[in-house]
Amino acid sequence: MTKRLELQWNLDKHNGCVNALHFNQSGTMLASGSDDLQIMLWDWTDKHSAPVLSYESGHKSNVFQAKFLRDCGDSSVVSSARDGQVYPCFYCVCKKTRKVAQHRGSAHKLSLDVASSSTFLSCGEDVVFGIDLRRDKPAEKLVTTKVRNLKVPLYSIHNNPGRPYEFAVSGRITHARIYDRRMLRTNDDATEPVKRYCPHRLENLKTDDKAYITCLMYNWCGSELLCSYNDEDIYLFDTSHSSGADCIKRYKGHRNNATVKGVNFFGPRSEFVVSGSDCGNIFFWEKQSSRVVQLMEGDDGGVVNVLEPHPTFPIIATSGLDHDVKIWAPTAGTSGLVNQMPKLKECMLSNRQERNQDKQRTSGTIDGELIWFLMRTLRSRRRTDRFEQDGASSDEDIDEDSSDSSDSEEGTVPRCTQS
Repeated sequence: MTKRLELQWNLDKHNGCVNALHFNQSGTMLASGSDDLQIMLWDWTDKHSAPVLSYESGHKSNVFQAKFLRDCGDSSVVSSARDGQVYPCFYCVCKKTRKVAQHRGSAHKLSLDVASSSTFLSCGEDVVFGIDLRRDKPAEKLVTTKVRNLKVPLYSIHNNPGRPYEFAVSGRITHARIYDRRMLRTNDDATEPVKRYCPHRLENLKTDDKAYITCLMYNWCGSELLCSYNDEDIYLFDTSHSSGADCIKRYKGHRNNATVKGVNFFGPRSEFVVSGSDCGNIFFWEKQSSRVVQLMEGDDGGVVNVLEPHPTFPIIATSGLDHDVKIWAPTAGTSGLVNQMPKLKECMLSNRQERNQDKQRTSGTIDGELIWFLMRTLRSRRRTDRFEQDGASSDEDIDEDSSDSSDSEEGTVPRCTQS
């Protein structure tokens, strides 16, 4: 089925990069969040439809996550953003509730509790919050990740679907850390992870060359942990192995440098690994063999960040620098990858050469997040120029500029992330 995936249609109503995608439990609806601060709920099966619902998120900067809460009749969405705020919205009454958490810095990821419809985790550049919507004060600080007494910004968090009391976090460190909620101490600074994982080959690199994890995901049952490293490869760990154990698989060929890029499993039993790439393509690897089995052009703007598999069907939604959501399904013939082999080899070679060239540059090299910001700014200017050439109204130009102006309101380089 993976080899037959092809683009079906685009859901195109956002006016900014789409950073968040999430299917509801039944797979009938898709939520999306964007730099335009809108959250949209789609009947994704109708390519001609407008969003079922579109509402102002309440956030002041880039929406990074938008997720349907479990077992709520698809009536509740929780979101987080670059402004550090976490909001639930009960859109059946079209009323946004109070802010339930405030991070110091961006709130990059949310992870739903597999056993509750009222609880979830949020990770930001300061701490991990446990949030219970039933409490008067919903947010409880669970963990502060530190290295040499310095806080580590966290980019990703995921609850273990097989062990609801465990969760994994990652950020600007080489190790993925697994915590047990039953063992968290009142003084969170004293809490140690129960396990740490890092590919042994990366532990031996020079300090200046240390890679960090932009996204991690458990497989369908929690027996494996997938980690995507910044400007490095993707690694798979067996969570039954002891702390410090080496990876069991490595997936190569893509490029993860220009943004905080996502990674995911695909298939009912996590048979495949899928990731976007700076080259604008979507890579699929067979998990066991580590071979690339599919390559798809996923983003005209050049970067695919978010990959959201359907909960039951062999369908996947993706997004990136483009302002739309793309829906993919297995309707193509079986010879797709065979015909793309020359392109695949060229793409993988180009990605490897660009990575090696970047590593050979001096320490003054512009970092990936700034590259992404410049790419998006240039893309916005091109869109504005095109509007002017087509005789677009000044109001359209103002809208385009206002979308970009929100990215710099906090004075730092913005980061895109994945669901």
